[in-house]
Amino acid sequence: MQLETIAISVAEGIARLELNRPDKANAMNARLWNDLREACRWVDATPQVRVAVISGRGRVFSAGIDLAMLASLRAEIARPCEARTRERLREVILDLQDTLTAIEHCRKPVLAAIHGACIGGAVDLACACDMRYASVSASFAVKEIDLGMVADVGTLQRLPKLVPHGIARELAYTGAAFDAAFAKEIGFVNRVYESDEALARGVAAMASQIAAKSPLAIRGIKEMLLHARDHGVADGLRYAAAWNAAMLMSDDLGEAMAAQMAKRPPRFAD
Repeated sequence: MQLETIAISVAEGIARLELNRPDKANAMNARLWNDLREACRWVDATPQVRVAVISGRGRVFSAGIDLAMLASLRAEIARPCEARTRERLREVILDLQDTLTAIEHCRKPVLAAIHGACIGGAVDLACACDMRYASVSASFAVKEIDLGMVADVGTLQRLPKLVPHGIARELAYTGAAFDAAFAKEIGFVNRVYESDEALARGVAAMASQIAAKSPLAIRGIKEMLLHARDHGVADGLRYAAAWNAAMLMSDDLGEAMAAQMAKRPPRFAD
């Protein structure tokens, strides 16, 4: 798959999606938003891809939304009728939201490997990933408050499900930058690595470990975890029962049991 702002490579079941505007600090322009959605849909639809890793090419993960894109927004949405102008703005926001929701809608796990700056819209992106990993060079900021705006594409909805609610409020109200150690302390990232190179190796190892598991079961686990995040325990249990009534008796189950009995690695179909 060829995209303008995201470099894609696939090996051993792992798709590597690199934000590829290094000369612009991987700022998220309109093309990158669209490419990200297309990349996630491609990962979801491609059987030989079992896990995806999102990273940034160059010095940083991403400086967030491209300010030139914001600056051009007023002209883009302008209509003779004020109500239609505001309707168009709502459509633009919903479309950007849909881009990051595509990460959650992707049935395969999506891991974020973060080095350098991860600012504003890039935090929204990271929040939508299944797991986040960082090098010591990483720094984060929920920066929208410093632009006089309310973050509107996912951070305020997802971050409080990842970190303590009071911490999410503090970060959103102040726009204060925080480092990888604090991100690990509050549970925003799973692990911190001592260098960018160690980050790449560590995330690759984690992705390989996931890619070796039953793809059908991994897809089901992601579905269950997202459902549990947004529903009560009783609803989640009923959904899990319905899911496994349909999916439990699979070839993957038979292969996993046979592999354990034979003391060999399992071999799962995509």
